[in-house]
Amino acid sequence: MSCIDVIEQENKFEIAGIVEKETKNGMLLNYPILGGDEDINQLRTFFDYALITVGQIKNPTTRIRLFDIVKSLGFTMPVIISPRAYVSGRASIGNGTIIMHDALINSHAVIGCNSIINSKALIEHDAVVEDNCHISTAAVINGGAIIRQGTFVGSNAVTKEGAQTRENDFIKAGEVFKGYA
Repeated sequence: MSCIDVIEQENKFEIAGIVEKETKNGMLLNYPILGGDEDINQLRTFFDYALITVGQIKNPTTRIRLFDIVKSLGFTMPVIISPRAYVSGRASIGNGTIIMHDALINSHAVIGCNSIINSKALIEHDAVVEDNCHISTAAVINGGAIIRQGTFVGSNAVTKEGAQTRENDFIKAGEVFKGYA
């Protein structure tokens, strides 16, 4: 739901509706529910853009599966950046990534595709966040750190400068992550 707020605030795209896990009737935050995951193929006939807004707590499987589906169908997956976020003009952000309110992405940071950089997260200079990652609220990815694809970084977690995760890693909320020796 917070993704809806960011899309509305950015004011670049009009939300046509929501796709739920399973087909439901009704509305969500005044937007029609267009169908379930099984309807994505049919929805491509009517829509050009899609954004995966499923969070990632236990693992990235659902986000990756949905991203692969919309990508294979030829949807355009925009980068969404809250007007309350700061993204350096020297940073790089991949398709289908959303940068939430008050996040800060510094110079030469690289954020891959299909990632969530949540509210108040800090991605420092020269850090890399690969595809399909979720950087939670107020997490700090220090300079030169590499967050491998599919990794979840919990709220208020901090990586040491230059630290590297493994693919599909899970860094707990509040953890100070020093990398692997």
